[in-house]
Amino acid sequence: MKIALFSSLTVMRSVALGTIVSAAASAVLVTATLAAPANAFAATATAPAHRPVHKKHLKKEAKAAASTAAAEPVKRKRVTYTLRGHGRHGVHRVAFEPRSPTAGQAFGLQDTPEGVALRSNVAFVVDQNTSEVLFDKNSTSVVPIASITKLMTAMVVLDSKSPLTDQIEVTDEDRDYEKHTGSRLHVGAVLSREDMLHIALMASENRAAAALSRYFPGGRPAFVAAMNAKAKALGMNDTHFENPTGLTSHNVSTARDLVKMINAAYQYPVIRKFSTDRSYEVYPGRGVLAYNSTNALVRNPTWDIGLQKTGFINEAGECLVMQATIHGRPVVMVLLDSSGKYSRFADATRLRKWLDESDGQRITSADAGGRGT
Repeated sequence: MKIALFSSLTVMRSVALGTIVSAAASAVLVTATLAAPANAFAATATAPAHRPVHKKHLKKEAKAAASTAAAEPVKRKRVTYTLRGHGRHGVHRVAFEPRSPTAGQAFGLQDTPEGVALRSNVAFVVDQNTSEVLFDKNSTSVVPIASITKLMTAMVVLDSKSPLTDQIEVTDEDRDYEKHTGSRLHVGAVLSREDMLHIALMASENRAAAALSRYFPGGRPAFVAAMNAKAKALGMNDTHFENPTGLTSHNVSTARDLVKMINAAYQYPVIRKFSTDRSYEVYPGRGVLAYNSTNALVRNPTWDIGLQKTGFINEAGECLVMQATIHGRPVVMVLLDSSGKYSRFADATRLRKWLDESDGQRITSADAGGRGT
């Protein structure tokens, strides 16, 4: 009985041991099988490193990379500035992109040689009394004129004979929906027509100019029509206006036409006074707003300026027109499409210095081998 029991236990133990050995062997086999593809992949991946590299392969790969890069769109770099103010929202974010070429740069006007090194692509100086051309660079080129427009705006307002004491209110219609520029005049601000005209000429206040046009008999469309009619009457044949502020690239003219406009505007004592004031305060209903001239030269005692107007939009560049007396000689100066915030004022100073030293010598773009005259 004991022998039989012992035999049975021995058999059972042998079976169990065999099962364990079989399981272990299976595990080893599975592990080896799983490892094989990984080793094979590693060998495949590293194999090319041991093959010789031919120049034709490199050229082929470089060509493919260039095609891929060309297919990808080029992204413009954008820089975001955060302006912290005291307004209702507190923080205003502005996305900035590099400035596009101006109209003058697109036409290649900056390549025109001249006797005086200027940053302005268009420059024209004439004797106001005799109309003698003293300096000419691209004077017949038709380019955007930005806020130089406001000289025509002022003449049309004054020609209407509307009372300067009338109160004018700024509305949503006076906001800039094209360039999205801001303004210190809030919607709902109320000023007299005289104050609106003053800050439009001296400080180039856009909403003031827009509001003035809206209060014209027949509204803004009639006002713009009157601007173009006035330009035609003055013989400004290469000039066109589409709004009273200049915040559009479709307000265009030539330096020669602008001399006609400046001479006409000079006949209005109000325009001479308002455009050359250094500073002015207005009371639009929410405290006091102090404005300063956009032209740094009116604060320079060495200049004798009888009328001036500045302008800027991206398409027009920095612009400046003036009537000034230099050594007792009244001249009209037009500078358009200048690059750099202060370059137009520096160009005016260079031209004045040249007039001081030139002893009557004239320079025109035709004499310099350029285009435009």
